[in-house]
Amino acid sequence: MIATLLTVFQLAVPTAVSTASVPQGSDSIMVVTLADALRRAANVNPDYVAALRNIVDAKWQQRAAYAAFIIPATSLSVNQTRSNEQVFNFGTGDFANRLTQAQIDMRLNLFSGLSKFFEAGRAGATVAAADANELQARFQTALLTESDYYDVLAQRELQRVAEERVRRAEEQFAIARARVLGGAAVQTDSLQLLLELTRARVDLLRQRATLRVARIELGRRIGVPGPVDAAPLDTLPSGPLPITEQQAVREALQEGPRYRAAQAGAQAAARAYSAVMGQYLPRVDLFATYQAFGDEFFLPDDSRRWIYGFSINFPIWNNAQREIQLSQAKSNREVARALRDDIGREVRRDVVAAYEVFETARASADLAEVAVVVALENMRVNQERYRVGATTTLDLLTAQVSLVESEATLVQALQAERLALAGLEALLGRRIYPK
Repeated sequence: MIATLLTVFQLAVPTAVSTASVPQGSDSIMVVTLADALRRAANVNPDYVAALRNIVDAKWQQRAAYAAFIIPATSLSVNQTRSNEQVFNFGTGDFANRLTQAQIDMRLNLFSGLSKFFEAGRAGATVAAADANELQARFQTALLTESDYYDVLAQRELQRVAEERVRRAEEQFAIARARVLGGAAVQTDSLQLLLELTRARVDLLRQRATLRVARIELGRRIGVPGPVDAAPLDTLPSGPLPITEQQAVREALQEGPRYRAAQAGAQAAARAYSAVMGQYLPRVDLFATYQAFGDEFFLPDDSRRWIYGFSINFPIWNNAQREIQLSQAKSNREVARALRDDIGREVRRDVVAAYEVFETARASADLAEVAVVVALENMRVNQERYRVGATTTLDLLTAQVSLVESEATLVQALQAERLALAGLEALLGRRIYPK
């Protein structure tokens, strides 16, 4: 039974080999570079699009706050009434069944307890917060895109590792069959290598499925309805980062988008509190009204008059609505300050963590490269020794597993190194190395 099983499986080997070497439709898959992927992702990421629109809205608020100093609020209204009986028309001085009134109102605030100045300051802080949020959303989008991009690269490398494992397992199985047929080995050796070959092929199928999903995810990230492949990257710059950990922490707390957004939010909340305080002071407005009467709908000119002057409004008591707004503004100010301080501590922790992760991943990648070289040599030696019958099948399988694990560890270490660098760049709000 065992001999029959080995014979049948040996006949199936060429078919399996040819199947493993057939491309999986890679020629028809769109290939993007990292720079192109980052550009495409920024155009379709909802968070980044929202951040861009928030800048537009904040700038309109700033324009409105500054315009309130010099441009009066203006409104135009035209009313025409008709009656089935004639009534006295104030514009013409006669009786008519049609009466038209046109009016232009203009009002300019001259003093409101410095509230306008604080509102302008709050609008400026809102613009600064929107700019910082846009920068943060841009780098967060880039971080997610790079994560998907590096995942495709890693899964493709892992597929190559799996294909090499299948190829080596097939060669080892062929050698084992030749030794069994020559009487130099027993059939159990072939069965052990048959099991390894079966596992390698199953792992290759799984890896192909994982790579296909990773390509589809990258396509979704950059707005392509289908799988997208990642162009190969150059190796990372060797050596330590061109910035120390202390410098990175300082830069993240000064120029980092997340802390800048929190700082601008705290400033906006403080300005809002001061603006509410201005409601306790009198308000002085300058107003002017132009009225025209007649019986024509457009530009009635039978009678005209100007009304202009100024008004002083001194708020005394409005059923505690002002006090409620002041209490809410004070609460918002205290919460914004606490959030800013907490984000400062969090950014410091995240920078240190990202820096340490990068250094650890870099050291792990260097060690993994050495481990791959050692595992390749160990595999070569054991394979040659097995060919001449100087070692056992167990030693050969152990060398095979060690090589696969070391190659996978190297791929994962390189991916972790790139992701750690991208995370640090997102905290700093700038590129350390050009993409």
